[in-house]
Amino acid sequence: MKVAVVMGGNSPEHQVSLASGRGIAKAVELLGHTAIPLVIDADGNWVDGQHEAIEILQACAVAIPALHGEGGEDGRIQGFLEQLKVPYVGSGIAAGAVGLDKHLTKAILAAHGIPVTPGVTLRGRDLIDTEAALQQLKSAGLEFPVFVKPGNGGSSFGVTRVTDQASLEAAIADAAIIDPHVLIERAMVGREIDLAVLEFPDGRVETAPALEIHADPEQPFFNATAKYDSSTTRFVVPAPLEAGLAERLRRTALDVFEVLGCAGLARVDFFVPRDGEPVVNEINTFPGFTPASQFPRMWAAAGMSYAEVVDTLIRTAAARG
Repeated sequence: MKVAVVMGGNSPEHQVSLASGRGIAKAVELLGHTAIPLVIDADGNWVDGQHEAIEILQACAVAIPALHGEGGEDGRIQGFLEQLKVPYVGSGIAAGAVGLDKHLTKAILAAHGIPVTPGVTLRGRDLIDTEAALQQLKSAGLEFPVFVKPGNGGSSFGVTRVTDQASLEAAIADAAIIDPHVLIERAMVGREIDLAVLEFPDGRVETAPALEIHADPEQPFFNATAKYDSSTTRFVVPAPLEAGLAERLRRTALDVFEVLGCAGLARVDFFVPRDGEPVVNEINTFPGFTPASQFPRMWAAAGMSYAEVVDTLIRTAAARG
C-alpha cells in the first residue's frame, strides 16, 4: 500500500511536524507499506510542486496529514484531500477547524456541560486597549497570574504566563502576532494530565492510560523549551490517579472526542486542580507524533508499539474511505 505522509507546513510548528512525519514514515515502511513523504515548506509551498503533489496523493491509498497547527489541523489540508478523494487519517474539516480554535472549542464544550479553563477572548480593538482587557478580566472574575495565548496554534508558541498588569500588554501583542484572537485564561494550580484517544477500524474509540506532565522546573510553565529542549521535563505514564478520577477523565476525553466530531485520534489535555473538578485545557486533533511524544507514549503503556498505532490509524482511515 502506498501511504502519503504530509509534513512541514507554514505554522510555527513546522519543525515539530517534520519530526512527526519522519517518525511516521519510518513506521509505515516497517509495516511493509511504501511511505511517500510530501513536504510543505515554511512558506506553505509543496516542495515537489503542487501539481506533482496532487498526482502523488491521488496515487496513494491513504494520506497521513502529520501537520500541526494552522494549515494542518484546522481543516484546510483535510478539505484539499477530500476534494482529491484521498482517504486520510484523523479528523475532518469541521472538527479540525473547531479543535484548533481554542475559543470555539471551549464554547462548544461548555455548552455541552464539559468544564473548561475559565477565561476570556480578546479581538479587534481590545487587543490594543489594555484597560478594556483588564475590565474583561475583572468581569470574568479572573485575577493574576493568567495565561495569554493565541486563539489558534499549539506547542505553546506565543503563550505567556502573566503575573501582573505591567506585562499584560506585551503578552497580548506577542499572542496577536500568531492569531487575531487572543485568549486570557486563569492560571490553574494543580496537575497536568493528558489522555490519548484512538479510533479503531471497527469503529471502537478507546483511551490509553493517562499521562502526567512534570515540566522542567526551570521553566515558567510547560512551554516549547520544556516540551522539546529540556532534559528535566518528565512524563509519568500511567499517571498515578485514584480510580474514580481516572474514569472521570477517560469518560470526559471520550465525550470531548464525540462532541467535537473527531475521528482517528486526538489528545485531550486536562488540568486537575488540588481542590475542584478537572477542566479541559485543549484538544489536539493531530498531536505531536515523534516516538518520544506523549500520544505514542500513552499507547505504549497500553501495550501498543509506535508502529502498531500507525497501523491502526492507516487501517481506520482506509475503512472509513
